[in-house]
Amino acid sequence: MTDLYEASRLIVAHDAESLLGAVVPPIVQTSLFTFDSYDEMIAAYRGEITRPIYSRGLNPTVRAFEVKLAELEQAEDALAFASGMAAISASVLANVAPGDRIVAVRNVYPDAFRLFGTHLQRMKITVDYVDGTDPQAVERALPGAKLLYLESPTSWVMEALDVGALAAAAQRHGVFSVIDNSWATPVFQNPLTLGVDLVVHSASKYIGGHSDVVAGVIAGSKANVDRVRAEIYPYLGGRIAPMDAWLLLRGLRTLPLRVAAHQDSALEIARRLQQLDCVDRVLHPGLAPLPPGLRGTTGLFSFLFHDGIDLRRFCDALRLFKLGVSWGGHESLVVPGDVVLEQKARPNSAHEFGISARSVRLHVGLEGTEALWADLTAAIAAAR
Repeated sequence: MTDLYEASRLIVAHDAESLLGAVVPPIVQTSLFTFDSYDEMIAAYRGEITRPIYSRGLNPTVRAFEVKLAELEQAEDALAFASGMAAISASVLANVAPGDRIVAVRNVYPDAFRLFGTHLQRMKITVDYVDGTDPQAVERALPGAKLLYLESPTSWVMEALDVGALAAAAQRHGVFSVIDNSWATPVFQNPLTLGVDLVVHSASKYIGGHSDVVAGVIAGSKANVDRVRAEIYPYLGGRIAPMDAWLLLRGLRTLPLRVAAHQDSALEIARRLQQLDCVDRVLHPGLAPLPPGLRGTTGLFSFLFHDGIDLRRFCDALRLFKLGVSWGGHESLVVPGDVVLEQKARPNSAHEFGISARSVRLHVGLEGTEALWADLTAAIAAAR
């Protein structure tokens, strides 16, 4: 188990192997690497030695991040990407072929949903969406499928799933499983230990933690990561830059402390929202017993207003909470559901993601519980 103590131990403040004993590892900001001899160069190309050739393939700063993330996820290997969507698309494309079928839990990340409904559709790959909270329904859908795609908790509606039960069902039917673990982070959930084949993160979120990097990463067995590395990674070009990997290494140093603070503040605010007469429902996994394997919660959840609250006035009255997409940084953010429903230029309806015009998604940042609660209650008062 990678609990808070264990995660803190793994993400040490100083790595003994750092160049010149540097507390902060250097950024190897180069596109290519030269060789001392013909023999060394040909040995590298033959794979007889492992050393950097070109930074789209291997870079020391990027590799340092991958090794650290793999350790946190209790994985044999990890591979970093230029975005979370690059990680998602590579994980899927490396494990399906034209004509295959995917089973996905409902309410997945909207751009993953759009990937499935556009590019994969052109490849004649079909996707069946199933209620992930019903393991029997998932198992009934699995025969004949090639891949099971999971999120836990799911986007917007925050359904926390029994990941171990779903992974076991996939194994029984010989179906490869992938899960987006961005919300829980390796601190609170290690899906590989529950039987999932490949873990995906939008590292832009809690792993980076400072809203200054866009990145993704996958983790799993060496064989599963190597398949992505060999078949997809070199050709789609979603390589992360050394500077971004360095920022992610910085973010990892404080990850256990940050997610604990997000957890405490968000859960307290969710409980208080439950008590308000203007709130219909609060969708936060921590308000119910957590499923096996999920050891904690973070700062992202949703709630629904009753009629009688002007959502526009609520949003405009907020001061600490800012209107903005994404999440996982130090700042508190709000996304109103009715704005998402206006994305007419994007394929597929936001209704498919469980988004209601009365819903609000909050990311509770690190500004402090009481200050954030005062901001919310003042905005609610202004919107009545």
